[in-house]
Amino acid sequence: MDTIASLFSFITTPVSWVIVQFHSVYGKIFGPDTGWAWGLSIVSLVILIRICLIPLFVKQIKATRAMQTLQPEMKKIQERYKSDKQRQSEEMMKLYKESGTNPLSSCLPILAQSPFFFALYHVLNGIATGKEIGVIDGDLLESARKAHIFGAPLAAKFMDSADKVASLGASLTDVRVITALMIILMSASQFFTQRQLMTKNVDTTVKTPFMQQQKMLMYVFPIMFAIFGINFPVGVLVYWLTTNVWTMGQQMFVIRRNPTPGSKAQAAFLERLQKQVTHNKKVRGRGNTNVIKAIVAKGRDRNEFERKFINGLSKAGLAAQADGTVVESETAVVADGEEGTPAGGPKRQQPKRQSKAKRQSAATQGATRADGEAEAKTSLEKAQDQPEDAAPKAKPAGSSTTGDKPGSGTRSKAKSGQQRKGQQRPKHPSSKK
Repeated sequence: MDTIASLFSFITTPVSWVIVQFHSVYGKIFGPDTGWAWGLSIVSLVILIRICLIPLFVKQIKATRAMQTLQPEMKKIQERYKSDKQRQSEEMMKLYKESGTNPLSSCLPILAQSPFFFALYHVLNGIATGKEIGVIDGDLLESARKAHIFGAPLAAKFMDSADKVASLGASLTDVRVITALMIILMSASQFFTQRQLMTKNVDTTVKTPFMQQQKMLMYVFPIMFAIFGINFPVGVLVYWLTTNVWTMGQQMFVIRRNPTPGSKAQAAFLERLQKQVTHNKKVRGRGNTNVIKAIVAKGRDRNEFERKFINGLSKAGLAAQADGTVVESETAVVADGEEGTPAGGPKRQQPKRQSKAKRQSAATQGATRADGEAEAKTSLEKAQDQPEDAAPKAKPAGSSTTGDKPGSGTRSKAKSGQQRKGQQRPKHPSSKK
């Protein structure tokens, strides 16, 4: 480890200078020789470095998502050229070039952070051995050696001997308890960060080897931190625990505000956005506007959660526009489960949903109407089955049509017409008395 750290000795002077500047500020508050002054100086160094690495972190997110998108194509290339490794590598590089993806981009934050990590290790190791390094010399070196965090010196390690720990003014028990606790917290934060990425921010619709690799790293990284942590000084453990907590919080923010399409995090985000938009009847925030704009532009390529979001706006009487805004319209968006139609385009009005009582009433009326038609049809068939030469019932002499019941005149005309044709249609059996 000392050999590796010495390779980054060119950056130890800037790192030690930054620590000293922060120490001069915190020393006025907590005292120059306290562990809080030196510990907070290390924490502030971490925060400064991570703020500078935010652009690389954004590139890491984009590269990771691009790699997730390319996994199906990469799997096809591996299966097609599994017997030709050279051709497989060429096709992979061609795929990366066409998509503008660099696999190393996902490692940029870690690679960029490594020089600072090893430089800090070199500085703290120099403090532990009483060696002047960078701008930490003389009184500053003695002050750093006396600094304790909960009874553990900044330069002490879990594997140090009792004599070495005693030379730093501490007990071996205190050092091992504090370092063990920090190692556990460091490993647990790393595990939670990776687990959060795997369970919430991965596209669940695509099963790729990349997901299996990430799942394996979820267990490998914490174990690695635990193994190497026993050889880290307390100051380095403070550095690494702080950067893990920063990464975890930064990732939580990204997952909540900009989740991976098709992931559980996107489903939760769109559900929150739908409630907000339907409540306010408008979109608030440039980020939310860009999200809706991207969803509208996808058209039929929307995933399940995005279609559900568009349909939810439609049911609320809102239409998502191409510019990322929404407008109120009863039939602006078609809730067809596939593709919504923005306002101004072709519209289809969705039929109103009837209540259960109305549907049952309509079914009862339909059944009654069908029974009536069937009964009428049966009566007509029976009438046709009667003998055509059956004589009609004679009417009493002297009877007049004017005294008949309403409608009898019409029947009389019909009978006279049948008699003129030479044959009379028999009465319906139901008319007999």
